Amino acid sequence: MTRRVPAWLAAPAVAGLALLLVYPTICLVALAVTKSSLAKPLNRFTGLANFTGAFASPAFTPSLWKSTIFAVIVAVVTTLLGLGIALLLRHRGGGFGVVGALFLLPLVTAPVLVGVAWKLLLAPVGGGLATVFKAIGLAGFNPLGSDVGAFVVLVVIHVWQWTPFATLIAFAALGVVRPELLESALIDGATAWRSFTTVTWPAIAPSIWAVAVLELVIGFKVFDLLVVITAGGPGFSTSLSPFVIYQTGLRGSFDMGTAAAQTLVFGLVVGAVATVVTTLRARALKADA
Repeated sequence: MTRRVPAWLAAPAVAGLALLLVYPTICLVALAVTKSSLAKPLNRFTGLANFTGAFASPAFTPSLWKSTIFAVIVAVVTTLLGLGIALLLRHRGGGFGVVGALFLLPLVTAPVLVGVAWKLLLAPVGGGLATVFKAIGLAGFNPLGSDVGAFVVLVVIHVWQWTPFATLIAFAALGVVRPELLESALIDGATAWRSFTTVTWPAIAPSIWAVAVLELVIGFKVFDLLVVITAGGPGFSTSLSPFVIYQTGLRGSFDMGTAAAQTLVFGLVVGAVATVVTTLRARALKADA
């Protein structure tokens, strides 16, 4: 006999959801349709004027594309690197070990400290890498001084910081692969790649796809590195959406209404991209089943 759980038991969860999700969302929408500043929020109703102002910003619309490109690149690279490193760590046998623990250091370091350390390393004069650049004939080389260079630097630093997370999850997922199945595949003459695609990958695919989705979201919300390393420059080349929204609402005119509208638009973009990725994930897992 099936017993029904009393509905009141869900009250704490519903209250927490309303407090942490519903109420902030209502406030955000209210700010987006009103003339609002830090001093005078919800001053007067403006309809869609804030959304028009959001897209009129010379930095916001390009930032949506840049954020999407950045998030997709770092999600793919960190996931693949994390999987590759996890396979190497598993191949050497045993647990995560000292090497694995040291590898996690970038992940547990505060993003602001990561940004400061890399900015000091990349300084063209007196930086930690200045001698290396000089030795290869690039004296005074400043990758942060060009549009493409600054964007690539942010990608490299983000990948360096978040690959350990992908490695940790992938390493744990590899623990569910049954060794006897791998041994049987080797006995049958399967190559290492064949063993991976037929035995290992079907077992770890759900976890790896989950890592990819998480890395995508983390890539969209990068902010600390921008503030510390590039401040959105040079020009608007590294002005990703979170940084542009921050500048709109908390710098200069403190236009919270337009910043709220930009946040809603950015949220829709993130949701759309995440939906595409999760759809691909569902199809891939269905094909592997």
